[in-house]
Amino acid sequence: MRPLIGIFVGGESRRMGTPKGLIEDARGVPLLVRAIAAATPVGDVVIVGNATAYASIAPECPRIVDAAVGIGPLGGLVALLRHARSGMAIAIGCDMPYVEADDLRALAAHPSTASVLAARRAPSSPFEPLFARYDAARVLPIAERRMASTSHGLQALLRDASAEAFEARPGATLDWDEPGDVSRGRGRIPG
Repeated sequence: MRPLIGIFVGGESRRMGTPKGLIEDARGVPLLVRAIAAATPVGDVVIVGNATAYASIAPECPRIVDAAVGIGPLGGLVALLRHARSGMAIAIGCDMPYVEADDLRALAAHPSTASVLAARRAPSSPFEPLFARYDAARVLPIAERRMASTSHGLQALLRDASAEAFEARPGATLDWDEPGDVSRGRGRIPG
């Protein structure tokens, strides 16, 4: 079965001043378009979060809204896991310009039976919950409990789900969180 791949677009992007998925890479391709192109050969793609700013980008790509607003990416993850039902879900951030189809294939095909398999930038660094594979049936109850609580952090969720580390290709997990990241990556913020 092909995994369900959710591309998360929900953040407010206050530091960037523009939705991150609209930021262009060095070739002038919006990051959301780039992420969809990397994910499509590997799984069934959905855009997760408030996608209003992306109405003209990939209108054929299904969109799902967060299960709850105001709780950060946990609301999007719960929606993605509900949509995946009992299958495998992969979550990636739209602001990760270096993720390639081969990275997602490796994550999908990894032999681990862990309920969550998540990348790390270094062995001692936190998990990357938006570069991770989730067993929807096993993780959804944990995520829904977190959503109903006052603790909405994804690191705590991954700890509760006994996440295992996935060794990603160096650089694949880098993201663009602020304007300096974009200029170093030779991207361009439109506008």
